[in-house]
Amino acid sequence: MSKEELKEIVYPVIGACQEVHKEMGPFLNEYMYQDALAIELGLRGLPYEKEFQFSADYKGYAITHKHYADFKVTNDTAEVLVECKAVDRLVDAHRQQLWNYMRLSKVYVGVVYNFGPVYAQCERYYYDAGQGKMVAF
Repeated sequence: MSKEELKEIVYPVIGACQEVHKEMGPFLNEYMYQDALAIELGLRGLPYEKEFQFSADYKGYAITHKHYADFKVTNDTAEVLVECKAVDRLVDAHRQQLWNYMRLSKVYVGVVYNFGPVYAQCERYYYDAGQGKMVAF
């Protein structure tokens, strides 16, 4: 996928996140933003699954522990994983969490959105399964 195609996929999701941050403001609990985002996605007619459950395997054996991403949003052309944060700033551990979820769930487009600070932070990633690497766009 081209960079422009990837941006088109995530723009509606990021727009919903921006609206939540604008309405709710900074410095709230992460769960408040998640609940508000679920409402906003619904208002915008974006199909989503909150607390999207996915499984992983090891050498062909299922790992029984349940894994959850905050949201999986589905639009006309792709699925997008969304990880919500409410922290001072994004750090590598937040990125790695999203990257692992993308890789294991096989949902190859992801957004980590930090609602916490006055100026929200948003990072977008694509997992290139063929090359086994994450690409920011």
